[in-house]
Amino acid sequence: MKTFQQYLTTTEEIGFVEACNQSIVYVNGLPKATVQEIVMFETGELGVVLSLTRDQVEILLFSNYSVKAGTRVTRTGNKQEIPVGFELLGKAIDPFGQPLNENQTIEKAKISRPIDISPTGINTRAHIAQSFETGVTLVDMLIPLGKGQRELIIGDRKTGKTSFLYQTILKQASLGTICIYAGIGKKKTDIKKIESFFHASGIEKNTIIIASSSEDPAGIIYLTPYAAMTLAEYFRDEGHDVLIVMDDLFTHAKFYREIMLIGRRFPGRNAYPADIFYTHARLLERAGNFILPDGSEHAITCLPVVESVEGDIAGFIQTNLMSMTDGHLYFDVDMFTKGNRPAVNPFISVSRVGRQTQSPLRLTLNRELISFLTLHRKLESFSHFSAEAGSGIKRTLAVAERIFAFFNQAANEVRNLDLHIVIFCLLWSDYWQDIAKMEKDITVIQQTYKNSLEAQSLIKTLVSAAQSLNELLLTVRRQQDKILSTLGVQVVTVTNI
Repeated sequence: MKTFQQYLTTTEEIGFVEACNQSIVYVNGLPKATVQEIVMFETGELGVVLSLTRDQVEILLFSNYSVKAGTRVTRTGNKQEIPVGFELLGKAIDPFGQPLNENQTIEKAKISRPIDISPTGINTRAHIAQSFETGVTLVDMLIPLGKGQRELIIGDRKTGKTSFLYQTILKQASLGTICIYAGIGKKKTDIKKIESFFHASGIEKNTIIIASSSEDPAGIIYLTPYAAMTLAEYFRDEGHDVLIVMDDLFTHAKFYREIMLIGRRFPGRNAYPADIFYTHARLLERAGNFILPDGSEHAITCLPVVESVEGDIAGFIQTNLMSMTDGHLYFDVDMFTKGNRPAVNPFISVSRVGRQTQSPLRLTLNRELISFLTLHRKLESFSHFSAEAGSGIKRTLAVAERIFAFFNQAANEVRNLDLHIVIFCLLWSDYWQDIAKMEKDITVIQQTYKNSLEAQSLIKTLVSAAQSLNELLLTVRRQQDKILSTLGVQVVTVTNI
């Protein structure tokens, strides 16, 4: 940035602070000021023009310190921008592109982009046709996502939302996707944890953290998701698929409400300003599957996060976001208490476009699983009458118990979907009767698959050749011994005498 005097010499416009109300400043002067333009005060603080009236310019201050009445202010002639470039990969930055760590240096970017732009039109968008793997078996099988989808992550505090986001970023970064984590008003310790996780996982070369802490001014917290989306658009235009996580938009809405109420905007429902829906919709519409000028397709997949209170997903901001996204994953506190990991409720969760990206095999598997789990849900009420229940009900309940054990996944574990489709076929064929034995064998299978090219080739061949679940089940039953031995599981043959 230039100095105050340099900007004053260039623009030849000066204004004077008339009043300051926390983060909102009212200035007299600056006749050519425009909305979203950056201004500088003589004390060095920066702000952005929020609105214009005949008599005053309303400015949002990017500082925790108030400015005194009479302080001089001048225009910069620049809109809100953030430096973009590949030199930001592996870094943790604020919404202005400055490093969060004092001992970290970032090479000066040659390009800057406006933070807040209008979403591109329908002529630049393409049909979502590629699947998006999260590395979490339950989600990939039951609530599949597509590249370019906007999927809301919703649930109470401490229900595993952050662990799921870690797993998804880890999976996508390993596939070469650029992953951007936007931490909105987070604790500094939480930002450090995320940074440490990326470094320990070895994925920092494909990740960027752009964050604001809870101690930052409301204006900087408000800008965080917009700056992150601008970075995502840059990498998309450079020919990369991008995953952007916004954690979380409930906090963003609260700080936006604070700014607007201080600015004397008329309060609406829950005291939120009337344009809160527009504010978030304008942001999320910038994600999607896009056609670039060279004809190639690249996607920005967006996972906005919102917190619910005591399982209530009918809140104002929550329902707003549900209506502008392509589905939601609901993390159920009751399932979390029961020990399910992840605690995603498949009956409440929705994916509106993910199934259209699935292969015929995955689609039939999805339908079979949903149908079975729906049946199990109806029969579950009879579980306490197990003595009187018939053999069919008992078997259904036993298989469902093994399926939920199969879906259980450690917080730092990322799974291969094709491998677990084959494992599910073994489970569905009643190879395992004991859950402990099943979990032990799955651990061995995953380790063998990771280190054996033969096992990887076998799984790829089995899955690619099958067009339906029944076809794959038949193949797995015929080649069960060969599959198990290749995957490192000792086959025990029982001989009848």
